[in-house]
Amino acid sequence: MRSEIDNNWHIVRNYRVSAYSKDQQAMIREIFMKMHSEEYADQVMKQVLEDSGRDGFGECSVALFGKPDTGKFQFVLTGRHTTRRCDGDSLEGTAFGGPIFYGHASQSFYEKPRHPGNVYWFQAKRANEVYQMMDGKQREQALMNWSRDEQGKKTIALTGKTQGLDGIPMTELSSDQKNEVRNVLNDLLLPFREADRTESLALIEKSGFDNLHLAFYKGEDLGDDGVWDVFQIEGPNMLWYFRGDPHVHSWVHIKDHV
Repeated sequence: MRSEIDNNWHIVRNYRVSAYSKDQQAMIREIFMKMHSEEYADQVMKQVLEDSGRDGFGECSVALFGKPDTGKFQFVLTGRHTTRRCDGDSLEGTAFGGPIFYGHASQSFYEKPRHPGNVYWFQAKRANEVYQMMDGKQREQALMNWSRDEQGKKTIALTGKTQGLDGIPMTELSSDQKNEVRNVLNDLLLPFREADRTESLALIEKSGFDNLHLAFYKGEDLGDDGVWDVFQIEGPNMLWYFRGDPHVHSWVHIKDHV
């Protein structure tokens, strides 16, 4: 269970946050909020409340692994469009303590092309700005037909490959374009607490920024408007897969080695 991930699941199947005492629920909520940046914590909670149904945050479930007072432990909260890990360095060389998932279906399951109200759509808009910087040849390399299937933890399996990945490798980008990809990575991490942002970026650089590939998927373009709803940044030891069709699902896995 510690390594599981999916778009909608409960790590403790028959015991929800709502089953805890009021004080315990408040503590769980505070932990969850502090796993995110002050700038985005309220927006993240908005997503959880909108996606979780009648019981809201209480519909999520939580598990602890290890002992918090030993320094080797992990707090995991799961629910619809939510898998978050608060890691006490229990898994060295792994951002977030393992793969995470976030998503949002705002207003309806089938969102409109510009995803009104979606907490995370700004991330795809930022990635599209890199695409707009590319010339014709680069766009041809970056633009693919269809993205990967979503299959639970198989979705975020890391390949260890530096070649043959979807999209355009960083080696084909100019220095300005590379800097913008770095800026996009920063923006993808904005919702999360500073410690996780710092560790994630350090692990990505350690594995070799030039080994990353950036891909967009034209077969999953809502509204056929040329604003790509699905993209991914993948390297030998990391994957950030953002799927905005029919609503946002994001799969994240970052390590220092496979």
